[in-house]
Amino acid sequence: MIDSLQSILAENGLITAFAVVGITMYLSYFLSDKLTKGRLHGSAIAILLGLLLAYIGGVVTGGESGLADIQIFSGIGLMGGAMLRDLAIVATAFGASIEEIKKAGFSGIVALFAGIVVSFLIGVVIALLFGYTDPVEITTIGGGAATYIVGPVVGTALGASSEVIALSIAAGLVKSILVMIATPFFAKLIGLDNPRSAMVFGGLMGTTSGVAGGLAATDPKLVPYGAMTATFYTGLGCLIVPSFLYFLVRTFAG
Repeated sequence: MIDSLQSILAENGLITAFAVVGITMYLSYFLSDKLTKGRLHGSAIAILLGLLLAYIGGVVTGGESGLADIQIFSGIGLMGGAMLRDLAIVATAFGASIEEIKKAGFSGIVALFAGIVVSFLIGVVIALLFGYTDPVEITTIGGGAATYIVGPVVGTALGASSEVIALSIAAGLVKSILVMIATPFFAKLIGLDNPRSAMVFGGLMGTTSGVAGGLAATDPKLVPYGAMTATFYTGLGCLIVPSFLYFLVRTFAG
């Protein structure tokens, strides 16, 4: 019976993946409500649980894809891939109102560039403090400080080692979790209570998952606006970090 169940789960990998994620999300929001009274958003707990499961999967199988290396959970590799991820981001952004987007105007554009440059510089400083001197490695870690998507894109484009790319992803994940957890606590202090401020916030922070999770805990109606500019942030980062910002780093550090 167990063998039959395993076979069914493995043959319907994507359905199994949705079930696993659904159970994880339910448990995360339950823990958020019961243990933190909603102060720590369920999405943040879900990310932590996901990282824990990925670690367990890697230890058990010795593989490189976390839980997806276990046969019955192989569908998680597809569900968590770039195709469905980008579909979810675009679908979320479609909930935004064009009229509200126009209101962000110049401030939204400035927030995008400022957010990327500031995050990149923080990553560069951290890389230098840890002894990295190669422009490719510095730029890759700086890109990871922007988002965990920009980091590997930059590293692949510039030919960085897999270890440095992994560090860039780790930097982006830390930023995402911090943004997700901290946003509800600082929302009132920074006036994060309307679509325009949400768009500026998304442009400054840039991490789509962190911004979306943080805004969901603050006011779910703000999520599409923050996700919109955060998505642009990722695309803009992938464009200017391995080109313009890399040449700047190479000029000063190369």
